[in-house]
Amino acid sequence: MTTAAQYAEFAAREAHEVSPVYERLSVAVSRDDEVLALLGTLPEAKRQPNLLFGVVRLLGGSVEDPGAFHDYTVANWPAIEAEMRARATQTNEPGRCAVLLPVLAELPQPLALLEVGASAGLCLYPDRYAYRYGDHVVGSGEPVLECAATGLAPPPGVPDVVWRAGLDLNPLDVTDSADLAWLDALIWPEHAHRRARLRAAAAVAAAEPPLLVRGDLVDDLPALAAQAPAGATLVVFHTSVMYQVPAPRREAFVEVVRGLPGHWIANERPGLLPYDALPEPPGGALHVLALDGVPLAWTRPHGQAISWFA
Repeated sequence: MTTAAQYAEFAAREAHEVSPVYERLSVAVSRDDEVLALLGTLPEAKRQPNLLFGVVRLLGGSVEDPGAFHDYTVANWPAIEAEMRARATQTNEPGRCAVLLPVLAELPQPLALLEVGASAGLCLYPDRYAYRYGDHVVGSGEPVLECAATGLAPPPGVPDVVWRAGLDLNPLDVTDSADLAWLDALIWPEHAHRRARLRAAAAVAAAEPPLLVRGDLVDDLPALAAQAPAGATLVVFHTSVMYQVPAPRREAFVEVVRGLPGHWIANERPGLLPYDALPEPPGGALHVLALDGVPLAWTRPHGQAISWFA
């Protein structure tokens, strides 16, 4: 897929009806030969819209007006390029816990959670947040995560988590102002509720920091998994991570994670993991929630909806 097509698709599938600012900006970039040429100097994996837009916002540029964005990007390209080469999209959306919860709550308790691509580890606290599925509230605490659920009964309660660890090529620390600024820059412009959620979840993580290990999802996963306490169900999980992993490494990861004890939860775009068949999606940009390689539900990328089909 060309870079222009990538931005046009992001506008149509990801940003449409979710972020008018990013929809408008993505369409503009898809037609902007000068910015596309600059992006073409980057490795293909580093050309993605979320990364470009997040870096520009981090550096103080405008994303609301496409013309101002063009001028800023062209004028400041050396600084933007350096940040894009050094960084990856590490959106740490705690709202995704709302679509993980129905699966986590049904596994043998207590749980030892290990997140691959953990960023700052904010999805390692599903037991500390509260959830609202329509009129049904589960758990207590802040933030309160809202999720539209169809095809399943809301979970009866939050899981019992006795160990939490994360693996990431570049773990982030929510007590570090620069790391928190990057997480904030990755939240889409209009999403004030997600900014408030980030702050609330960061406070939870700062009060009881998770074990975050710098490492590779294939080479370093078994050693970290071996640290999980005996008597707890190991749950290796990941959400919106595999698109950054080359296909051969994804295949190697699947082989490694299937060889571990416990369970594996994946919440990823369709096509990235090998599922035999999927039902027709309900529309919009969706991920597939799966347990141990078996697809269970369609989910929205930030955890705002789940449609159970299993």
